[in-house]
Amino acid sequence: MDTLRERKKAATRMALHQAALRLALEHGPERVTVEAIADAASVSRRTFSNYFAGKEEAIFYGDLLRLRRLLDLVRAQPAGPPRAALVRAAVELTGEGFDPEQLTRRRQVSRHPSLVAHQVAAYAAVERDLTAEISRRQEVEDPLRARVLAATFLAALRAATQHWLDHPERPPAEVVAEAMEMNTNEG
Repeated sequence: MDTLRERKKAATRMALHQAALRLALEHGPERVTVEAIADAASVSRRTFSNYFAGKEEAIFYGDLLRLRRLLDLVRAQPAGPPRAALVRAAVELTGEGFDPEQLTRRRQVSRHPSLVAHQVAAYAAVERDLTAEISRRQEVEDPLRARVLAATFLAALRAATQHWLDHPERPPAEVVAEAMEMNTNEG
């Protein structure tokens, strides 16, 4: 169970993330300062530094939360083939729901050229962790297979999410399940 202190810290981190994202959308990421984010969240610059190493980290915090949740869901899947665990985790994560407006806002900011390097690094770290989980689940150790499976899984998940944002007629979990099926059966 979370203590009051842990809940307050989580609320402060989320307030900083939301302020960073809002300011980046309003002014462009390159014009946002750590001081402006701290002011918008009603905390000091020092408090900001206790939570994030820089504005990029604060901006991408929401994405990081979802990616960590995905890793947790994959790890929680029963023993068995890695691909099945990945698909179940992706569908479960999507079924938990998310705010399409918030996701669209995050994607708008993440496309900014000044943030590409940070985004690539964040996704590479998650891909590395996912590769380790896939390797743990493989009956025959094949590091290349694990890495390729992690990379194609994340790409399929991103593509499905973007497709759903562009065409929201169907539930997101259905779109993700279809993309995962395509990823499993193609090539």
